[in-house]
Amino acid sequence: MNEATPQHPSRRSVLWTAGAAGAGIGVGAMSVGAQSAAAAPAAAAVPGTPPRQGATMIGVPFERRGTVRVGLVGLGQRGGEMIDLFLALPGVRVVAVCDTVRAKAAAAAAKVTSAGRPAPALYTKGEHDFENLCARTDIDFVYVATPWDWHFEMCRTAMRCGKHVGVECPLAMELGQLWELVETSERTRRHCMQLENCCYGRNEMRVLRMAHAGLFGELLHGAGAYIHDLRELMFDPEYYEGPWRRLWHTRLKGDVYPTHGFGPVGNYMDVNRGDRAVRISTFGSPALGLAAYREQHMPPGHPSWKESYIESDMSISLVQTEKGRVIRLEHAVSNPHPYSRVNILGGTKGVFEDYPARIYLEPEMTDDRWGDFGAYAQWDHWLWKEHSNPPGGHGGMDYIMLYRLMQCMRLGLVPDFDVYDAATWSAPVPLSNASIRAKGAPQEMPDFTRGLWAKARPGVDSDKPAE
Repeated sequence: MNEATPQHPSRRSVLWTAGAAGAGIGVGAMSVGAQSAAAAPAAAAVPGTPPRQGATMIGVPFERRGTVRVGLVGLGQRGGEMIDLFLALPGVRVVAVCDTVRAKAAAAAAKVTSAGRPAPALYTKGEHDFENLCARTDIDFVYVATPWDWHFEMCRTAMRCGKHVGVECPLAMELGQLWELVETSERTRRHCMQLENCCYGRNEMRVLRMAHAGLFGELLHGAGAYIHDLRELMFDPEYYEGPWRRLWHTRLKGDVYPTHGFGPVGNYMDVNRGDRAVRISTFGSPALGLAAYREQHMPPGHPSWKESYIESDMSISLVQTEKGRVIRLEHAVSNPHPYSRVNILGGTKGVFEDYPARIYLEPEMTDDRWGDFGAYAQWDHWLWKEHSNPPGGHGGMDYIMLYRLMQCMRLGLVPDFDVYDAATWSAPVPLSNASIRAKGAPQEMPDFTRGLWAKARPGVDSDKPAE
């Protein structure tokens, strides 16, 4: 940590039991869809972009299958909840579960058998037993819900073992790791996806469809955030086991959790589908909140007293796109504040702002007063019309996300987002840190698509498929 005599825990020493709440240092043959994307005129290459080592994964569909066989890695707070949703999905079988804490894996397995399904295999023999799960020949998809230190290695291993993989956010913490996951996906022909549930929120999907229908006019700016008071949870030894999440506040200064805000706004603006993020500049406030909470609540001798916190209590990033649009990202988890993802989209015809949801559009509105966003329910995505009261947490978005992903796998469809989206949404982790350390100097955003961002293509705003 950033103490007088730093003592960074190694990636190996941090328990990866899944306490992830949703949620770097370093800056086969193609399908028809992939061939079409590859043949499309590419934009000029960004200087410093590494050469492609395999064909693009843009437009590559899953293999059609009657049942999706799933292995889950990490069964703490997040993984322990998500297994309930996997069990609620049609055409999905949980084949294996993995956690370093055997009791957590056993509890997950009990949920499977209680649902009347065959007992899954358990992998609990140390930090690397996930490799044995990934090596199984009867798994199609690996779900990763572990501390962030392990996301890169687990995703890479899953793909090398021939499995598609979905990971809780962020994808990885270092720029080099993001590039390696892109290249591994291209070489192995396996999809690597950031499971960004906020992209499937009801409001987010409604705004997305309205934006694509032109109701906001030409898009100009947007904002997304993760503002969530996590102080009590980060000092709770049971919630974030390790305590791995609090320790990241001793390592980085920037936005360590950008995808909840960046994913939805990136979708509104068709980032990687006609526009791209080109640079990011970040400023951060002093890091005071966790130390103040520790002073008030932690007894002398508590391990946290050896920690020095450097993560900005509030980081504010500005991302500019190739078309000149501006995206504001905020991250704040160390101070009192009601939960908010901000979620703003503005254009030449009006603006939407969330928390609370409100809208102002011309020509319907002319009196400079916010209108009722509920009046636009006809713009709800078909997934929300079909599943108006989905089970699970976060208002149902978790279920909607998994339902759609498993549907794409069963029917052999192109996924709504791919490894290029995952890498783009997570790139602010290392780049915001670098920008703050450079006093706000802009950092160039990589073009993980290698020029294919310029081609318009479908994303989360999908058409309902024929089952």
